[in-house]
Amino acid sequence: MEPATRRDADQSESASANRSWWDAEAADYLDEHGAFLGDARFVWGPEGLSEGDVHLLGDVAGRRVLEVGAGAAQCARWLLAAGADPVALDLSAAMLLRGREIGLGAGLGVPLVQADAVRLPFADATFDLACSAYGGVPFVDDSAAVMREVARVLRPGGRWVFSVTHPARWCFPDEPGPAGLVAGQSYFDRTPYVEQDDAGRATYVEHHRTLGDRVREITAAGMRLVDLVEPDWPADNTRTWGGWSPLRGRVLPGTAIFVCTHA
Repeated sequence: MEPATRRDADQSESASANRSWWDAEAADYLDEHGAFLGDARFVWGPEGLSEGDVHLLGDVAGRRVLEVGAGAAQCARWLLAAGADPVALDLSAAMLLRGREIGLGAGLGVPLVQADAVRLPFADATFDLACSAYGGVPFVDDSAAVMREVARVLRPGGRWVFSVTHPARWCFPDEPGPAGLVAGQSYFDRTPYVEQDDAGRATYVEHHRTLGDRVREITAAGMRLVDLVEPDWPADNTRTWGGWSPLRGRVLPGTAIFVCTHA
């Protein structure tokens, strides 16, 4: 495996790499993080901020909800238990298969759809709400297309809430210790983070957008940003998850949650 690099990666390469990565890593990822994510828990990020506590989606009972980049559909199962009518969409068949297994075991089976977030396979105005907790948004080159597609499938007055790694983190190494507190890259450098094999083929891709980029994507899609939530790191959260840790969480915002409404 070649070391990670920063280079261009278009939508096609990003989708192919990330589909393969999540298919290959689904079991190990859930073995490592499944206890935190739960079988039917809705957390917005590594800080552990729970939708059940903050209600960023509003009242979900009886609402048709699309989860974009659902992974194993933990959030969708929470929504189902809360009285919603959810659909879980993800690029990775392996993650969805694990979601199906967990759902059957928990008695909370939800409809699962394998598709790319830039081309949602639903008719216009199908959903009341849409959400994504560290889902598809950072893994696509054309994240503006995701915003347009979500706006298309939302009914007027609908709400779209999504969380991503806070854009400020792009400047810093993805390290949980002191090295992760020293900025080493420009916030304005949008060159993707790419892991690749010995032949130079991308095996994992993440894309960076600034806060301003996100606002422009949202508004260009015909939606309105009504809140931007930057969760504090809770004192009782001692968990280290990749580059997230109590040390960094007390100093740097780790997650940005965009709360949007459709006109």
